[in-house]
Amino acid sequence: MIHRMNNTSDHGARTLTDSDQVDESGMLGLLEVARIVQEQVDEALESVGLSGPKYLALEQLVRADEPVSLSALADCRKCVRSNITQLIDRLEAEGLVERVADPDDRRAVRARITKLGERRFAAGTNAIRDVQDGLAARVSASDRDHFLRVLSAFKTR
Repeated sequence: MIHRMNNTSDHGARTLTDSDQVDESGMLGLLEVARIVQEQVDEALESVGLSGPKYLALEQLVRADEPVSLSALADCRKCVRSNITQLIDRLEAEGLVERVADPDDRRAVRARITKLGERRFAAGTNAIRDVQDGLAARVSASDRDHFLRVLSAFKTR
């Protein structure tokens, strides 16, 4: 199974094909499929000028609908603040976010998504949806429903 990774797209990302047979023994097959899907999502995001971390940071800012402290972003992403600071630096350089003063603490800074950031996030969302639709088209609705129920069982801790 692991050695069947020579089937790649023009961009080097592994793609699922009708002739692929995912190892039905369990966990390794699931991990391989997850890796393949991740590569497809990464490639889709790259096509609109985003990476996974950039997309997820923009998502947090869109959901908040107000400027968010860098510490809160770090908490949401479960990473250290310095990582978020560097990510916000890159997003700001691309014009996707801007830093604004924190009205409650003049020492603190918040991040706010820009109009360009909103458009880029929407493009990323559409690119991810295209990947999802392409994968969903390969299986019946009842199989998709069953698969989503199984995935939900894995999410609980």
